[in-house]
Amino acid sequence: MMRAEPKVFLVGETRIVEEGLSAYLAYVGAPNWKTDAPSDSERLCEVFGRLCYRSFEPGLNPNVTRVREGNRPYLENILASGHGSVLEHPVLNFIFADVSRVFTHELVRHRAGTAISQESLRYVRLEKLSAYIPTEIHEDERAMNIFVRTIEQLEEVQETLAELYGIAAEKQFDRKKKLTSAFRRLAPIGVATTIGWSCNFRALRHVIEARTDPHAEEEIRLVFGRVYEIVRERYPNVMSDYEIEMVDGLPWVRPLHRKV
Repeated sequence: MMRAEPKVFLVGETRIVEEGLSAYLAYVGAPNWKTDAPSDSERLCEVFGRLCYRSFEPGLNPNVTRVREGNRPYLENILASGHGSVLEHPVLNFIFADVSRVFTHELVRHRAGTAISQESLRYVRLEKLSAYIPTEIHEDERAMNIFVRTIEQLEEVQETLAELYGIAAEKQFDRKKKLTSAFRRLAPIGVATTIGWSCNFRALRHVIEARTDPHAEEEIRLVFGRVYEIVRERYPNVMSDYEIEMVDGLPWVRPLHRKV
């Protein structure tokens, strides 16, 4: 067997259509409005927040005589006030590779504000098996031997079935698909796979908080600790209210403002 190490890739993010935004700002009467947002995603959050109150500048709304300047102060106020709906507009696209089906089964429980595409083991035939080895197993030599031996036996089962049915020489893809689907039933839930996961910021903040908690499963804590490292650097204003505590070698990432 091969030891799998989960990998996190940020592969996409929302981009602003400058012509459309400029046309809207001209329409609303704020053609010169600017912001110091470090990313399109954070700028979009600010735009949707300001349009709620027409607060791009004083006077557009007769009730507004002054406005909060700067993307960071503006979004900090959004977080503090719990006005989380404006964080739902930008979308981030991740690929999690070499994660287990243990991980994906837990991840797909978070459905609100997300989209999911997972590698299909009905079509992708397993050969060499790889798996994430939890710390509790890795630190015990006897447990490691059992773990590795079991994965290797299940790997041998995949190879034996493939030879028995001659799947490599099979010409009909529909037949290959049926056989592959049958073989996967004897693969461990810990087998490494890949999943695509897209989310808005509101959903992301919730999942980071829930899945880096020390009570969460180790692998998902590891993955979302890495997710946080990526988004903290790329979207500093939306992710400005977090503190980190290391627990059992993994980060526990907690927001100042919960349930935004």
